[in-house]
Amino acid sequence: MSFLKAEWKRLALANYEIDPAILKPYLPYKTELDSWNNLHYVSLVGFMFKNTKILGLKIPFHINFEEVNLRFYVRHKHENEWRRGVVFIKEIVPKIAITLVANTLYKEHYQTMKMKHLWEEKKDKLITTYQWKFQTQWNTFSVESDKKKLPIEKNSDAEFITEHYYGYTKIKEDKTFEYEVKHPTWEQYKVSDYKIDLDFGQIYGFNFKVLNEMEPSSVMLAEGSEASVENKRTL
Repeated sequence: MSFLKAEWKRLALANYEIDPAILKPYLPYKTELDSWNNLHYVSLVGFMFKNTKILGLKIPFHINFEEVNLRFYVRHKHENEWRRGVVFIKEIVPKIAITLVANTLYKEHYQTMKMKHLWEEKKDKLITTYQWKFQTQWNTFSVESDKKKLPIEKNSDAEFITEHYYGYTKIKEDKTFEYEVKHPTWEQYKVSDYKIDLDFGQIYGFNFKVLNEMEPSSVMLAEGSEASVENKRTL
């Protein structure tokens, strides 16, 4: 049985080129940084969990909720194949039970904050907004896009960002948790505008303050799909 099953919907992703030296302290044992065209990325991701089940059960008041995370990309050599995955710097959700379960069982870096979202559908565009409250400040990630769904192109930066099917968590210098994430290939919407209003250093730590002065290399909106998080194993 999968640890978690849900629909991940309307994923807004802002992707920043970053100096790999910033990421290396967070690199889990037996993984290495993954790159696209020799560039390393960190992504701010906002999306909705819908119809969430943990170990096959729907937990009251924890079925539909927002998440915003900051992540980067790695790979791990398993036998003769490369497994491509992500490492989370922090995952923000509005539900304390999700935080407790994920941090306890998977040693992830969840934090509970007040959150809200707004999905607006206008005549010729979609507006997808995620907000989270840190201390007294509301932070915002909002994307304006076309309404038509498009395939994600092969060998594109968008494919690189979305086609990572494992999660890796640094437990100790010689211990890593690995878990598989299953979902079909996603479709995307063409983004026409975006707004990112937050202090990366304040929320994600001093090492990521540099993102405050940068514009993302790309901003995406993926439709999402049903997804599952499988049980972990130790590397």
